Amino acid sequence: MDTAQNFSAFRIHADRDKYRAGIEQMKLDALSPGEVLIKVAYSSVNYKDALAGTGKGKILRNSPLNGGIDVAGHVVASIDTTFKEGDAVLCTGCGQSETRDGGYAQYARLESRWTIPLPQGLDLREAMILGTAGFTAALSLYRMQQNGQVPSMGPIVVTGASGGVGSLALDILTRAGYEAHAISGKLEHFDDLIALGAKQCISRKDLYWGQRPLETSRWAGAIDNVGGDMLSGLTRVIHPYGNIASCGLAAAPELQTTVMPFIIRGVSLLGIASAGTARAIRDEVWRHLANDWKPAHLERIATREVGLDGLPPVFDTMLAGDSFGRTVVKL
Repeated sequence: MDTAQNFSAFRIHADRDKYRAGIEQMKLDALSPGEVLIKVAYSSVNYKDALAGTGKGKILRNSPLNGGIDVAGHVVASIDTTFKEGDAVLCTGCGQSETRDGGYAQYARLESRWTIPLPQGLDLREAMILGTAGFTAALSLYRMQQNGQVPSMGPIVVTGASGGVGSLALDILTRAGYEAHAISGKLEHFDDLIALGAKQCISRKDLYWGQRPLETSRWAGAIDNVGGDMLSGLTRVIHPYGNIASCGLAAAPELQTTVMPFIIRGVSLLGIASAGTARAIRDEVWRHLANDWKPAHLERIATREVGLDGLPPVFDTMLAGDSFGRTVVKL
């Protein structure tokens, strides 16, 4: 392929003294190195993308870079014989829009060790409705089950339930046979959350955790996207030997708790680091997402579809806390 070919990319410049981002023309040989060149079909918008794309979070370690931590498309060329021209593939996280160019471009070059063949049961658009958000939700359940979580223990509560991770977590938990409950500050979306599988919706404004180190237990486990006081409160109300998957800090990074939930009830706090997940686990989680854990309401969760020129207002809406579900980026 002609490495001088021009294409469009949403490129972020995050220099020490200034920041700018927008659509630019670039050439293939300017892309980050990697064994697999793909023509991008879809990407998605995650909270991390909004931080990177607006400069309101220090996400980029190298500059400039193409935004987009998720990407899916077809192989154009590969020096790794594992992949051939025309193969459908995806990649989430793995340094994209952090140390290397991401998916907000018509072409992307990927490292073969992180390039996932599109699992049977998903198309490229569905893969990006899921993206990092769906992978994070599924990885949370995967780690909880590794640590002994089963449906018979009782309901799992999802915080930040109207966001991308939260909405997908409700659907994934329901598909996996769990009773899912939702905590959200967006009462106007309670009907949507129930449609995704939530058996109970609770306003975060109505929560009172109590003041004791241990309060009456309410749930068998939790997937927490919020952090701060929410996560602190959850530690006090989880059934014995339940698991809390901590995968976000939408409210705050701090955690104020005691050891009591851990040494008296045997509660486990599991860290979910989706960007650094080992390849073998990635493959297993994506296998679940394409089969037994595949959300039943992907099109309902995909509330918006935009092109590169539609990214800035999506970033602003997300950072303002006004978004619901997932935004797909079509290239």
